[in-house]
Amino acid sequence: MYQISRAKKKELVERIQSFFYEERNEEIGDLAAENVLHFVMSEIGPTLYNAGISDAIGMTEQKWISIEQDLEALKKPDSEVNR
Repeated sequence: MYQISRAKKKELVERIQSFFYEERNEEIGDLAAENVLHFVMSEIGPTLYNAGISDAIGMTEQKWISIEQDLEALKKPDSEVNR
């Protein structure tokens, strides 16, 4: 599972608790919110992670194309052989 800092975990737990209260009018404790966080991270996290990797691959490919174009522009024309 992904590692998050204690401060970030605390923030996310509080946000989950707020969500449950605002959307469902339910107050849930820290343990329940941590369980929701664990579920989301383990079940949805890999999909989001893979989407991020795919985005990074796409960006890298675009940058590589740009670099290739820049390098091609630096090429000097071949000189004709003197006859």
